Amino acid sequence: MAKSWILKSEPSTYSWDDLLREGKTVWEGVGNAAALINLRAMLAGDEALIYHSGKDKSIVGIARITSAPYPDPKLNDPKRVVVEVEPVRPLKAPVTLAAIKAERRLSQLALVRISRLSCLPVSAEHRGILRTLGVR
Repeated sequence: MAKSWILKSEPSTYSWDDLLREGKTVWEGVGNAAALINLRAMLAGDEALIYHSGKDKSIVGIARITSAPYPDPKLNDPKRVVVEVEPVRPLKAPVTLAAIKAERRLSQLALVRISRLSCLPVSAEHRGILRTLGVR
C-alpha cells in the first residue's frame, strides 16, 4: 500500500493553486537532513497532503508522488534530492493546524510533534482522520 506524506510549502512561494495550474511540479528546496530522509523514502504512487505554512497553516489538497527521488538537477550535491508531484484533488475544507491539534487522535502526528520539517510521514490511521476532517 502506498504511504502518505505531508509536504509543506509557504503559499507565497509555491501554493496548491500553483500546482493545480501547472499540473505537476518538481518538489525541491528541501535541505534539512531529517526532511531529506523522508523525501528519499517516497515512492511513485505515494500520497502527498499539501500543507500551506505561514499564515494559512492548513492542509489544502491531496497530491500524488509521481517519481522516485533523484538528485536535484539544479544542485551539484547528490544528497539533495527531489521528487515529482501532481495534484489529485483539493480538500472540500482546509484542515487547519488548530483543528489538527484539537483532535487528540492526531497528537502523535509528525506535523504536531516535529513541525519544523517540510516533509513528514503520515500513518494510515492519521491519514484517515485527516481525510475525514477535510470533507467537513
